Amino acid sequence: MSEIAPSVSRPDAEWQKVIRPSSRLLDLRLSELWQYRDLIYLFVKRDFVATYKQTILGPLWFVIQPLMTTLIFTVIFGNIAQLSTDKTPAFLFYLCGIVAWSYFAECLNKSAATFSSNANIFSKVYFPRLTVPIANAITNLLTFAIQFTIFIVVLAYFIIKGAPIEPSYRVVVLPLLVLQMALLGIGFGCIVSSLTTRYRDLGIVMGFLVQLWMYGSCVIIPLSEVKPEWQPFFVLNPMVPVIESFRFAFLGAGTVTIPQLLTGAVVSLVVFIVGIVVFRKTERNFSDTI
Repeated sequence: MSEIAPSVSRPDAEWQKVIRPSSRLLDLRLSELWQYRDLIYLFVKRDFVATYKQTILGPLWFVIQPLMTTLIFTVIFGNIAQLSTDKTPAFLFYLCGIVAWSYFAECLNKSAATFSSNANIFSKVYFPRLTVPIANAITNLLTFAIQFTIFIVVLAYFIIKGAPIEPSYRVVVLPLLVLQMALLGIGFGCIVSSLTTRYRDLGIVMGFLVQLWMYGSCVIIPLSEVKPEWQPFFVLNPMVPVIESFRFAFLGAGTVTIPQLLTGAVVSLVVFIVGIVVFRKTERNFSDTI
């Protein structure tokens, strides 16, 4: 008669993944994002395809939206209100600001909906929740690339026509500006997403608040039109030096200094870190409040 071997418990070393609660305030676990890079890729592919899957014009909306918005701004603010555009063509002035602002606004809005839009999947399976806002930022980067290409085409057209535009070597800072906008959008989005798990009203007014933020970010008027005594307060808005830098690099017009750029970069980094800390803290028990 054969004997039945006693059951032996497996050591912890044989488990592929051990989920432990975070014990430190700054336990950001950013290395997990690299481990789940395939999941980020799937999220990017899903979001990019799903956004315009059932639309008639499809990806053409990436082109139509900034051009139509720029046309409206040119007519209202450039022709009717006759606001200053730093001696550059109004259409090009507004298009430059809109392309930059659109990327930041999309990162913010989509990150702000992380918990509310993914509550079902978050409550069923574990994966780093931060992969969702990171994937959103990458998806928006694809949109930004398309819209930025349109901006370059329009820029080339105005240069050929002899417009007073002077692009400079400072265009090399473009990747840093895009990175700053991504960090700022993700950071604020994570804070808003965490707060909306308890205060749903914040999600409702987000669109209005982002719109107000745009009007205070030198998308409509250049920083040079702001009174000198008020400019230091405007620069505390990290999107002001970003948009001014875009115009200064590609159009040769704008008011931006290195201290202003550093101030915006530091604020963006602080917002990003605070956003991740709040996000990590909220994800532990968001299922009980969502």
